[in-house]
Amino acid sequence: MKFEMTFAKCYSFALVLSMKSLDGTVTQTACSKVCVIFPGALGDFVCFLPALQALTKSAQVVLYSHSAFAEIAPCGVTVRSIESPEIGHMFVASIGLDADQKNSFRDYAAVYSWLGSQQPEFVKQLQAATDDRATFFPFRPLGEIMHQADYYRRCIAAPPASDCEPMITTRTEAILWQQDFWKKHSLSQRRILVLAPGSGARAKNWPEEYFWAVARWWSESLGGVVIVLLGPVEEERGGVDKLRQHGVVASGLSLSQAAALLVAGDIYLGNDSGITHLAAVLGVPTVALFGPSDPCQWAPRGRQVAVVRRAIDCSPCSNMTMTSCPHRACLEVLYPEKVIAIIAQWMTDRDGRYLDKVGGRD
Repeated sequence: MKFEMTFAKCYSFALVLSMKSLDGTVTQTACSKVCVIFPGALGDFVCFLPALQALTKSAQVVLYSHSAFAEIAPCGVTVRSIESPEIGHMFVASIGLDADQKNSFRDYAAVYSWLGSQQPEFVKQLQAATDDRATFFPFRPLGEIMHQADYYRRCIAAPPASDCEPMITTRTEAILWQQDFWKKHSLSQRRILVLAPGSGARAKNWPEEYFWAVARWWSESLGGVVIVLLGPVEEERGGVDKLRQHGVVASGLSLSQAAALLVAGDIYLGNDSGITHLAAVLGVPTVALFGPSDPCQWAPRGRQVAVVRRAIDCSPCSNMTMTSCPHRACLEVLYPEKVIAIIAQWMTDRDGRYLDKVGGRD
């Protein structure tokens, strides 16, 4: 702990306040503690980052969320598992919090929860533990369509977002892993297209043969290499055999490793998914494929993002309609040529010369 006196103000610098890697200097002014309970998946969490960063400007934040998010959480945020007993016990009247757990919640100046707003027992116990300092929010905006990132910021009355996106620091160990991966697969000095053909819902996935068409164009026209990024869901579901055979497969990655891989690539292409949101917020040129989901609410935000969709009468649609759709026209008629044209233009702009063999199609 180091204290520095300047103009009668005292600042406390404590690296242990953050679970992030000690890659850089973490400076956190002495301030109040705030608890945040957030149950979302990766895409939700990336949309939540601007609100989370806004909270860190005036408070030390303890975040109950998926523990994997510690690798991409902002500095000044301590991540604890949302599956911790102190959270789960509040849903059960017969268990509840013990004295130590109640005292720990009373240390917070404020508690913001996007979990359990419709669960009376959870609300009751958390309010009792915090002396009514907890505020509950629905996980999604009710009765209106707005972007999730804007909704989360509005919940905590954060000022409008600035032009700069949330910054995710790439960990040193992840960069070393990425360099080793590049060396192992002879990727240095090669054009790299990263594809993520999956998502949290099969109904949101672009057909594999369309991904394959883009991958083949990238390889034949640019002499580039395709990295196929697969998560546990895609490994279990399968359906990406052709991409596996003709691309470099990256699977079983931590979030910090995925971030390092994405940043090292030239272009990213993926469905409406958490990895697509991650690529965009990292500043990677991102082509996001949208079919049944609403880009007004879920479009990834970043420095260079193209949301590609085919507007048809029934799109966007509800989750229930999405899973039972008999035609998937919003994705089936979203042909690869449109995506290839966007990527070709981006590479032309970057390289300063025309790229041949776009495929002879518009």
